[in-house]
Amino acid sequence: MTVTDRKLLERIWKAVAEIPPGEVASYGGIARRAGLPRRARLVGHALKVAPASLKLPWHRVLNSRGAISLPAGSKAHRTQRRLLEEEGVVFRNGRVDLSKGGSLDLDALLWRPRRG
Repeated sequence: MTVTDRKLLERIWKAVAEIPPGEVASYGGIARRAGLPRRARLVGHALKVAPASLKLPWHRVLNSRGAISLPAGSKAHRTQRRLLEEEGVVFRNGRVDLSKGGSLDLDALLWRPRRG
């Protein structure tokens, strides 16, 4: 892996690490946040090769439809859904119900006015 490759991965890992509990982001949204628009597949790769020691909230990253991208019924799919549900994320018809929290727009989530 080149130094440049490592820096790109680190930008993605940083963006993923910023997703708060109970919220979600899309692969494309993470790519944009990391300054890598149109590189959603790179986000998937970055999560796959991320060292476990980073303890990234990988489970908060979904596809653009708000669904889990892992094969339905797989152990990894069940784990991701369980982790999200434990954080209060609600699913409806296999997709995250964004009206019950959650957000696929990480910038809006991070920069919106605080409540209360």
